[in-house]
Amino acid sequence: MPTAARGATLILLGALLAQAPLTAAAYQPRDPEPSTPPTTSVPSEPVSTPTPTPTETPSPTATPSPSAPVPEQPAARSWSEVVKQVTETSPGDMQLRATDTSAQAKSIMRCFKLDDENYCLGLGFVDQVPTGAQVEATLSPPDMHADGETGVEQDISTGDLTPAALVAQRAAMPKSVRVTAELDEMQAAWDGREKARDLRLLATGSDTTPAAPMPTATPTPSTPPRTAPTKGVPTAKPTVTKPPVAPVKVPASAYIMKGFQTSQEKGYWCGPATFQSIDWADDNQKDTQASWAKDLGSTTGGTAISAMVRQTNLKTAWPKAAGTYVVQNVSGWNAQTFFTVHQKHLGVYKAPVIEHVQLLKRYFPYLAFNHSGHYQVGRGYDKANGTIAIYEVFNERRFNSRGNVTDGPRNIPASALFNATLANSFKNIGL
Repeated sequence: MPTAARGATLILLGALLAQAPLTAAAYQPRDPEPSTPPTTSVPSEPVSTPTPTPTETPSPTATPSPSAPVPEQPAARSWSEVVKQVTETSPGDMQLRATDTSAQAKSIMRCFKLDDENYCLGLGFVDQVPTGAQVEATLSPPDMHADGETGVEQDISTGDLTPAALVAQRAAMPKSVRVTAELDEMQAAWDGREKARDLRLLATGSDTTPAAPMPTATPTPSTPPRTAPTKGVPTAKPTVTKPPVAPVKVPASAYIMKGFQTSQEKGYWCGPATFQSIDWADDNQKDTQASWAKDLGSTTGGTAISAMVRQTNLKTAWPKAAGTYVVQNVSGWNAQTFFTVHQKHLGVYKAPVIEHVQLLKRYFPYLAFNHSGHYQVGRGYDKANGTIAIYEVFNERRFNSRGNVTDGPRNIPASALFNATLANSFKNIGL
């Protein structure tokens, strides 16, 4: 029996050995199979698909030359198209973290065409879409000193949010929060595109009747509301998105908001103080600067002009007189256009302008020192003297014993106020 069993075993072993080459050949194709399916299967390869995403990150910043305009989307003809474009082009969290500040700025300060008007996030409505180099240049601090200036060193930051701070703030947001902030800004831009067209025609000389508001061809009140929830939406006054149509002669001088001057309570609260004055004059109710700081999202870094414009539209009735407030870039204007726009807004619409300047002694001689980006209330003008009336909300003496008493009503040469606006890195106003 042992001999027979051993013989049977040897026969079986021989059969197995004879089949071994066939068996190895049969499994051979399956060795590469585990590495082949990942290229076509969803679970493994998409894990490495983020590799293309970082490689796309430099693409928007590396492809266009510094002199090329910032990439712009096709013209949006409806609010739903705006929402789609903003959402699809908003950079991802990993994409922003993988880039430097310059590339972040180009990703965040994106430009869109709303019908025929160009709007860039942060910058406002622009006559020409900026190049990548121009966007990058906004991140550099403005020149604070003029030739011959001594003893006027910058003292404190007065409270506007700089381009660099805006980029850092939005880059730190999760994408969902960032998209909401971008859509909040774009809502005012979309609703105010007719005013922007008005301003563009006036600046280019195409508007032959600058005193008369341009009729609105497409009524914006029917624009569907943004679907994303918006924090702090008021229960208050409805926004009328187009100004009155009847032409009105521009008076030789005009002053509004008499007695509604305010003074900022903290060094970085020029935004809340300016807004406190604007809202107080609107409804004769003086809410606290602390409450406005909360609504405006003000931080120690300052307040964004887009927040100033948005809250004006949401919380005041000034748009009933002047149309939807917008952020308007003035870098393509001259001093005369700047003054003419103020006359129209203050003399015809009788609504305030959100001045956005660099608070420098050479433009505002009542100062003892140079300061940072700043908001003021534009409240009047005098054509004969070529001046624009403002409420200065910053009292230098309050924050520096060597400073001057500077808050209250002031009359500034229109050219000086225009140059102070250009000196600010944003070069924009709210109106």
